[in-house]
Amino acid sequence: MLINVKVRINKQIRAEEVRLIAGDGEQIGIKKIGEALKVADEQDLDLVEVAPMARPPVCRIMDYGKYKYEMEQKAKRARKHQTSIVIKEIKIRPKIEDHDFEVKKKHVERFLRGGAKVKVTIMFRGREMTHTDIGRGLLDRLCEEVEEMGVVESKPKLDGRNMIMVLAPSQTAKE
Repeated sequence: MLINVKVRINKQIRAEEVRLIAGDGEQIGIKKIGEALKVADEQDLDLVEVAPMARPPVCRIMDYGKYKYEMEQKAKRARKHQTSIVIKEIKIRPKIEDHDFEVKKKHVERFLRGGAKVKVTIMFRGREMTHTDIGRGLLDRLCEEVEEMGVVESKPKLDGRNMIMVLAPSQTAKE
């Protein structure tokens, strides 16, 4: 963002020569810094360094207060259109009963309709680790039952004693 960048104006500009641009965008040419400051002062405006890395640096004659305000408004609009991705988590055990599975599935559907990603975790304990195929079956069943609302973002994978899968909302679920 341009707000965090320190913009040099008027006497803060250190270059000996600058490429000068008028307020209306017309190129004036390469001028000594003293001449450029004099032109800006005659128009009762500021000399603002807009491209400090160029050789010679590019400076524009403008009202710095107005420029700063416009940059703040631009940054505010950019923040407004940003979307934050929320990840909800549902934890299931491999020995889950059908009714409990349906309740968890409804939670997943609600989260997907709300636009959140859902991390589904199956927790294995003790000897259940030898039957990870049961957990994969549960995740596959869940995928099939919510396929119109969500898509699999990351396939089921075993992470220690947990099997994890991430679902993302599909375009139809958001509408």
